[in-house]
Amino acid sequence: MSVVLFAGTTEGRMLADILKKWDVPAVVCTATEFGGALIDEGGSVKVSSDRLGEDGLRRLIEGCTLVVDATHPYSVNMTRKIVEECARCGREYVRIERPVGMQDADGIIEAADMAAAVEYLNGAAGNIFVTTGSRELHAFTAMEGWRDRVYARVLSSPSVAQSCAEMGFEGKNIFLMQGPFCEELNYGMMKQIDAEYLVTKDSGDWGGFGEKLRAAKRAGVKVIVVGRPDKPSGIGFDAAAKLIAERFGKQHSPECGRRTVRIVGIGVGPGTLTADGRSAVDRADALIGGARMIAAVGGGKNEFREYRTDRILEYLDGHPEFANTAILVSGDAGFFSMAKELLSKIDRDRYDVEVICGVPSVAYLCSKIGGSWDDALLMSSHARAANVVGAAASNHKVIALLDGAGGAAKLCSDLSEYGLGGVRVAIGQDLGGEDEKIVCGSPADLAGTEFGRLCIAMIINDSPPPSRSCIPDDCFIRGDAPMTKSEIRSLSVSKLRLNKDSIVYDIGAGTGSVSVEAALAAPNGMVYAVEKERSSAELVEKNARKFSAPNISVTVGSAPDALRDLPAPTHVFIGGSSGNLREIIRAVLDKAPNARIVINSITLETVSEAIGCVRDLNLVEEETVSVSVARAKSVGGYHLMNGQNPVYITVCRGGG
Repeated sequence: MSVVLFAGTTEGRMLADILKKWDVPAVVCTATEFGGALIDEGGSVKVSSDRLGEDGLRRLIEGCTLVVDATHPYSVNMTRKIVEECARCGREYVRIERPVGMQDADGIIEAADMAAAVEYLNGAAGNIFVTTGSRELHAFTAMEGWRDRVYARVLSSPSVAQSCAEMGFEGKNIFLMQGPFCEELNYGMMKQIDAEYLVTKDSGDWGGFGEKLRAAKRAGVKVIVVGRPDKPSGIGFDAAAKLIAERFGKQHSPECGRRTVRIVGIGVGPGTLTADGRSAVDRADALIGGARMIAAVGGGKNEFREYRTDRILEYLDGHPEFANTAILVSGDAGFFSMAKELLSKIDRDRYDVEVICGVPSVAYLCSKIGGSWDDALLMSSHARAANVVGAAASNHKVIALLDGAGGAAKLCSDLSEYGLGGVRVAIGQDLGGEDEKIVCGSPADLAGTEFGRLCIAMIINDSPPPSRSCIPDDCFIRGDAPMTKSEIRSLSVSKLRLNKDSIVYDIGAGTGSVSVEAALAAPNGMVYAVEKERSSAELVEKNARKFSAPNISVTVGSAPDALRDLPAPTHVFIGGSSGNLREIIRAVLDKAPNARIVINSITLETVSEAIGCVRDLNLVEEETVSVSVARAKSVGGYHLMNGQNPVYITVCRGGG
């Protein structure tokens, strides 16, 4: 029992590998020597690139028990001959059918055949990029002035080059290249020739069709797709592998077609790639990562320069010919890396995934300055919101990745502005590279230093406060604005039940005491302090700086109008409404139907209005409590309790 496999496609090469693993006797036929060289011959698998006449094809098929047709979807003549010989010899025939790739494509111009495509282009202006192969290029030579506008990309073999030259395609009109081609290369070639049209075949995702479509869309190029010819119905790759396993008594499992993906942390520079990382890169038949990462490891045979997770996964799915792929990430895969998202989305049923650690920038920086990072709070403000200043105010040591070219300068400026001018800072730039620079000093010392785009900072605060909650009233900068006293403030903020990343409105902020307490309770969130009096708003800003709370943003104006341009809140504290309580709550619910709301009232009329809002606006009431606080005052040798006005706290949430 044996197999004859006609393997002119990626699926054919993969199936040849499976036959070899199973030790199934097989002859793998390719149309060219170049195609044969891509198949790993050996063991039970023999490769033939000889031209088969009618007699040769018949003898080949007569000597087997199963014929598998994995030729290109457009190889209609070869498929016809194979089908006829199988019928004549009584051999089982199986065709692998490649799924079409244009079901979801927009703006496609469909042509029934190459002649129809050429006829359409005869009446159109602009340069043409042809990626349909060499066999039908002659159709374009009938176009008037074709040498000035037709550019073809064909296989890089001597016979193809000679054939194209005989048709007149040479010099600037021809690109001799071996695929697969990534989106970036397709895009670059279209821009290079100033293409107006792309002529292609629907080779499916396995044949790089998706990369062509995406590149054309980016380049503003119109796409003409030559329709697939009619062929006998076929089955998918996995079904074909399962059928062969059944015929030859093999155990089929998804493992047969599995591929290996290694997520490689490349360290902070060319010299910090580990031995395991180097081995993974050397073994890979495709490298994926940003241009800087690929350059750091010296490049590879096939490169896809991309850092977006979804695009990387699309590329993996569309290029099954790559059995071992290395995805390169900077530093270590476990330190603020895209590896986290990749690991959560990659299909473990299709890929064997391995993570190879690298040297993280935090470890490299500490080794250079002789410090440690086991006692540090690790953060990243690179392409994300992070309250590094607030963390530095509360912790002895913070290490943070910084954002862009201005990130380091902004950090030094913010530390000084928010009362942390006495901390010590070490900033490392382009670690591991030619432009590596490490500077240390106070925020003021480093304020005038120019830094590059890739920076990391260590901030050491020798005297962080033991606690930053329940701040005494006399610690705030006071003015004529009202202030929620510490006991009421602590209870009100606790009723909000803030998370670390909450988005909070403090409406009627006064001195900003609630804003500050909320900002410290939600260091990764944001507090929007709304105050109608400008003098009070200035007090809020001063207190935000005093308590190192840059995650407070002050808006001057009356609610609800002042809320219009603010992002949707998760939590709302209303300490003053100026008679607009109902309108304020409506505005909040329009933005965030499930917001949690705490309303503080001093007068009975406000309490009544708050309860009416709960009833009329479909709020879920959790509780209304009355709080009375008295403070001792020393009079002679005695202590007298002075009572403060009772405060009513209404806690509710949106019912949406």
